[in-house]
Amino acid sequence: MLAVAAEEFAAHGLHGASTEAIARTAGITQAYVFRMFGTKKALFLELVQGSFDRIIDGMRTAASGKDGLAALSELGREYYELLADRTNLLLQLQGFAACGDLEVRDAVRASFGRMWDVIADATGLEPVTVKSFLAFGMLLNAGAALDIADLDETWADGLRTRIDSGLFEHITTESNR
Repeated sequence: MLAVAAEEFAAHGLHGASTEAIARTAGITQAYVFRMFGTKKALFLELVQGSFDRIIDGMRTAASGKDGLAALSELGREYYELLADRTNLLLQLQGFAACGDLEVRDAVRASFGRMWDVIADATGLEPVTVKSFLAFGMLLNAGAALDIADLDETWADGLRTRIDSGLFEHITTESNR
């Protein structure tokens, strides 16, 4: 049922997703969906937080035993691979899109904060470097959401370009005052 719900919310977002469609596809009753989660929003939040948790756990594992730019490089490699899970990516983006709802915003803020903390703790790098790394990650999210993997366009080629961790060497608090 969670996999079906993830697909529905990834495709249609919090307000466009249908618990009726989720129940029908999962072969359960809509009442059972509400009995399990209480509200459609609670189900959405569980799925969005789970999408962040998969990314956070993958990054934590990838950076294990490394620090600095070596850890950042592993985090980037892991994140790039995680983008292949389109449903997970779209759930995360739907979470951002639904931040007009205060409860969703609080949950997404907390998840994003955990992701920041894992990156900062794993690398030991300055906040401005973590910020730059996450900014590139958001650009990768946009490219993955646009499904540019096989798009034969110059801009898509540029967006698909892998980022070498050396790019971040000059991004320090001192150089960005």
